[in-house]
Amino acid sequence: MALFLEFLAQQWMLVAAIAVVGFLLINHESRRGGTALSPQQVINKVNKEQAMVVDLRDSAEFNKGHIVDAINIPHAKLKDQLQMLESHREKPLVLVCKMGQHSSASGKLLAAEGFTAVNRLSGGIMEWQNMQLPLVK
Repeated sequence: MALFLEFLAQQWMLVAAIAVVGFLLINHESRRGGTALSPQQVINKVNKEQAMVVDLRDSAEFNKGHIVDAINIPHAKLKDQLQMLESHREKPLVLVCKMGQHSSASGKLLAAEGFTAVNRLSGGIMEWQNMQLPLVK
């Protein structure tokens, strides 16, 4: 323990840099667009809370396979098609994209527009398929 404290005293700049990076990482993760859910948590949220699944992939990918009862609003057109989600403003939404990269940005947009229960499928539809969960074609 004495050696550890001595290291901290001698390498205070390194320790401070690690603390700042840790703080920034935690801050960045907390600002992401909604709660990240596993595929099983998405199933539970849909079944228990009647969450609406919003698929952010383009129409061609959506037609190849999507989660049951999901609606398709491509990520690039989300801002223009917010009226499609207006009736779900207070209800849980689950955002799904190919690998999870677009759902975060879309979640931020929806939160800024006043949607209160935004969630995102962690790992996107790829994680859903890896878990061998069904898709509708």
